[in-house]
Amino acid sequence: MEMGSAQQFFNGKTVLVTGATGFLAKVFVEKLLRTQTDLKKLYLLLRASDANTATKRLHEEIISKDLFRVLRDKWGTDFGSFISEKVVAVAGDVSLANLGLNEENVENEISKEIDIIVNVAATTNFDERFDIAIGVNTMGALHVLNFAKTCPKIQALLHVSTAYVCGEAKMDGKVIKEEPFQMGQTLNGVNKLDIEEEKILMEKRLEELRANNVDGNALKFALKDYGMERAKLHGWPNTYSFTKAMGEMILSHLKDHIPLIIVRPTIVSSTFKEPFPGWIEGFRTIDSIIGGYGKGMVTHFLGRPKTIVDVIPADMVINSMIAALKLIIHSKNGAQQENYIYHIGSSFRNPLTMSHMSNLSYLYFSKNPLTQKNGKPIIVSKGKFLTSMPSFQRHMMIRYLLPLKGLNLVNKVCGLKFFQDVYRSRLRKVQRVIRMAEIYEPYLVFKAIFNDANTESLRGTTKMENAGDVGFDFEFDPLSIDWTDYMINVHIPGFIKFAMK
Repeated sequence: MEMGSAQQFFNGKTVLVTGATGFLAKVFVEKLLRTQTDLKKLYLLLRASDANTATKRLHEEIISKDLFRVLRDKWGTDFGSFISEKVVAVAGDVSLANLGLNEENVENEISKEIDIIVNVAATTNFDERFDIAIGVNTMGALHVLNFAKTCPKIQALLHVSTAYVCGEAKMDGKVIKEEPFQMGQTLNGVNKLDIEEEKILMEKRLEELRANNVDGNALKFALKDYGMERAKLHGWPNTYSFTKAMGEMILSHLKDHIPLIIVRPTIVSSTFKEPFPGWIEGFRTIDSIIGGYGKGMVTHFLGRPKTIVDVIPADMVINSMIAALKLIIHSKNGAQQENYIYHIGSSFRNPLTMSHMSNLSYLYFSKNPLTQKNGKPIIVSKGKFLTSMPSFQRHMMIRYLLPLKGLNLVNKVCGLKFFQDVYRSRLRKVQRVIRMAEIYEPYLVFKAIFNDANTESLRGTTKMENAGDVGFDFEFDPLSIDWTDYMINVHIPGFIKFAMK
């Protein structure tokens, strides 16, 4: 199949991106603007009350980021006019019908122009409020699909999901395939899943809480707990993976004529090469652990030394997405591909183990220690592994909680206000580490790997089609990652520079 060069793929096309202020979406937007100069228009859907507020968010939360420095250098004084010509900020919200596009003329104008929709909008908090998670991750997918059906020129809808919609994996050697969910499918087979009923139950619980004058943090935590309860009832470990799985079910079941792509990245890390190595924003799953270790807060790792940590750089995810879009659009008559789900990860072809990651973290922080507030270096020791949550909880109790209880008792007996402040501060830190371990446990003891046959097929096709594009980087093969070089020279220093400010 002749697909043409990736360098000219978006020529003359108009693209709508949702969730544009998110980490992965920013990398996608930057790649398009830097490499696809003949792109016609890029609409970015931003949660805002009006167009002016959306435009302000565009410049403050996206374009101003250091990620765009290569693009700024490329255009120089013309950068502002280039952005004004190519990018339009649109006020909207995927959790609302019609994407929250209240002005009919705006909705009609955009829908007539759109060739491609890339839905990156998501809430990625594992224990998000159930109402927010359903609104964005589940109903948001439906609203984007319904909007795509109003676009007469639509050529593809790409939805960013997560590989961890598969739930927990407690059996060694399990291989997760690139397969769609069936509508109503559960992971434990115990209860039939009805998405509409989940939505109704969520709304009913919200009404009950408000009727009982529950608000503020009490309301937030009640809805967080309810989301986790509903997720675990159907076999998912948390609200995030549960609501993302329901979003996938809706898309696969209701797509009709819309050419659909679902990409399932694993743990997305800092950029490998583009636009420069090491850019990252926010704390990813492994970074909370690495950061806590570098600060001296984490001395023991929950997990097994041989557990595979499935990490994939953000720019490799983006290149995979572009390759998948090329394939589906250049297929015969833009027809739906049989294989439209893509795992984007490293566990199947170039696995990184927990012990390797721990050793690399030790090597880095031994040579480049973080500093305390008083300027003294934080000395780290080699991390040790606790292979189960009960063993981790015992360690935290003996090493931290019992001494803290003793300190609190002394405070009460002696009335020492200074030590009371120390007690509260240290207790918060310990509770934060325990909470982090509880949330990340399903991924720290994850025993499966993700088959990426569909993505590997994309790599083969893409390498052939782009062989003549001198100077055009389109790398998304995890085999090209040297984990020692990447973690020590790219990811950890990038994480410290950009995410631990």
